[in-house]
Amino acid sequence: MVESYYQAFEAYRQQHPFEGQPGTLYDPVNYIMDLGGKRLRPILALMGYELFNPNYEAALPLAYAIEIFHNFSLVHDDIMDAAPLRRGKETVHTKWNLNAAILSGDVMLIYAYDYLLLIDAPDRMTEILKVFNRLAREVCEGQQLDMDFEMRSDVSIPEYLHMIELKTSVLIAGALEMAGLAAGASPEDVRHLYEFGRNIGLAFQLQDDILDTFGEAADVGKQIGGDIVQNKKTYLILKAQELATDEDRSTLSALMSTPTVDAKSKISAVKALLDKMNIRQQAQETKEQYQNDAFAHLSALSIPAANRVALESLAHALLDRIS
Repeated sequence: MVESYYQAFEAYRQQHPFEGQPGTLYDPVNYIMDLGGKRLRPILALMGYELFNPNYEAALPLAYAIEIFHNFSLVHDDIMDAAPLRRGKETVHTKWNLNAAILSGDVMLIYAYDYLLLIDAPDRMTEILKVFNRLAREVCEGQQLDMDFEMRSDVSIPEYLHMIELKTSVLIAGALEMAGLAAGASPEDVRHLYEFGRNIGLAFQLQDDILDTFGEAADVGKQIGGDIVQNKKTYLILKAQELATDEDRSTLSALMSTPTVDAKSKISAVKALLDKMNIRQQAQETKEQYQNDAFAHLSALSIPAANRVALESLAHALLDRIS
């Protein structure tokens, strides 16, 4: 079911490569766009559009704009994180250099606006651009908060949830919101689409937190415990700090505030503390709250129930995944 949207998007993307000059500016753009990925955000845009207009191909410029913006943010995030790899391949700043990555990212943002302007929704264009500007600003705010939190030891759970909402959820929610606007949905339906996406995004990130610590390496496709090794303040760690005894809190804080020397021992010690406080179940319950809220908004859309099946199935696949 999802495959048809994926194939339509990929065909459109391949028909619209970045062919400008100089090649040193556009080669990195084509490189990052060719690295693949789930294409979740453009697929959601196409599906959200189709809820109100069966001709979802009309939303391909919107879907492309969203994916270009998403990859622009990844190029710059990789620079800030000094990340050597993206989807198993060299990051743009590693393959080329910092200056090339910054400029290529910048031009991607500009092209995202070009493709937004190709959407055939003249009466809604101002609203669509305002939504895009808002979510682009919020993604930047989320990235800055994430970096700020690395320097703090007093991050609260509400602050963390706000950060992942900005960094992860708003682009998912905004893709659906703009799709609804472009398809001519009512303001109330557009709001429900946004809230569906926002809650799905939060649940999706919490699932990532859970899998990184409690998943199986063979399923996830990477070494479990990466967040612990990097001393990341995930929901799991923050919830444990909230529930721990003074002694356990002190132990956990010491483990999560020092450079990792013996990764295996550190992961084992932190997981033992999390298990002691039943943190996995706590995180699962919070994830399910967001998931339930998301599906409540999806059910509230003023469309036939049958029209929601594909989007609901995709959401379940994302949130029930083990990898």
